[in-house]
Amino acid sequence: MDEKYTRMDSDEVLRLITERKGQLGGEVCILGHHYQRDEVFQFADFTGDSLVLSRQAAGTGAKYIVFCGVRFMAESADILTSDDCAVILPEMSAGCEMADLAKAEDVSAALERVSSATGATVVPITYVNSSAAVKAVTGRAGGACCTSGNARSVFEWAFQPKDSGGAGGAKILAAPDQHLARNTALAMGYGLDDCVLYDPAAPNGGLTDGQIRGAAFILWKGYCYVHQVFTVEQIERVRKARPDIKVIVHPECPHEVVAAADFAGSTEQILRAVADSPAGAGWAVGTEVNMVRRLATDNPDKYVRLLSDEPAVCTSMSRTDPQHLLWVLDNLAEGRIVNRIIVPEDVASDARAALERMISIKTGR
Repeated sequence: MDEKYTRMDSDEVLRLITERKGQLGGEVCILGHHYQRDEVFQFADFTGDSLVLSRQAAGTGAKYIVFCGVRFMAESADILTSDDCAVILPEMSAGCEMADLAKAEDVSAALERVSSATGATVVPITYVNSSAAVKAVTGRAGGACCTSGNARSVFEWAFQPKDSGGAGGAKILAAPDQHLARNTALAMGYGLDDCVLYDPAAPNGGLTDGQIRGAAFILWKGYCYVHQVFTVEQIERVRKARPDIKVIVHPECPHEVVAAADFAGSTEQILRAVADSPAGAGWAVGTEVNMVRRLATDNPDKYVRLLSDEPAVCTSMSRTDPQHLLWVLDNLAEGRIVNRIIVPEDVASDARAALERMISIKTGR
């Protein structure tokens, strides 16, 4: 990005973004994730979670998709859109630390390790918060992606017999978020002993053959650092301060936090729960602070606060600022595409299979 953008007055940047959007018209579609900062979020044509946005991108017909999120989200958009649609990530350093914890070669090695230890059918289930390369490994192995909202349905599909439309698995290798997988397993009626943690940095994943054989779920040693901020002690404090408050957290939180909360759900489910609650309701929300602040603003008839007193900020998401957005739009207005995200077709085809399997699974709840 040219240094001139860092020297521009912030109000001028916002004015020029509006001007460029009008100039480009329907050729450009800006997507804004729920965790994005307000200064950028306000310019989004569509807002939502990562997969919802990627699917919306595929149906817009826009020539350019500007994804104000992180890299794996832009990759999914590129996979699901046509070849003549250019997907752009305004800030290339906007990655995802959790997605980076799972490398494609390590996931392949884990599948081989688990299969050789047990001889049973192992189905990889990959959270959409993962790289295109990891999604491709999943697709080639007959697995599927999942979101935080449909993880249970996808896990149930993995165990369902093939003659009933399932994957016929005996075990699930779930990557890269251990907490989403563990919370989903517990919600399905399994116990903590049914889950073991696979560490890609340890010899043999840090597991014995016996531990693998005794587990139904092999969980990747990965996590979202934002959702590790929340604790049971925080829940106890907010309930003491306001006994009628309801606590809702994201399932990327540790299982003891999810167990102590009143509800757990994806970003979309959290939004609906707060919006649909009666006037005067009180909510303590355990997810990224930008989304929680926006929830409070959008629901002035309710009490909405962040569960923690300290900020829970996705710093990777925050790297996308109005200056980078303007830089991208200025270049498009001049006929140049910068920061285009292109997933090679040999990777995209297998990753698309994992995404499409997930989309075809009927969500029962």
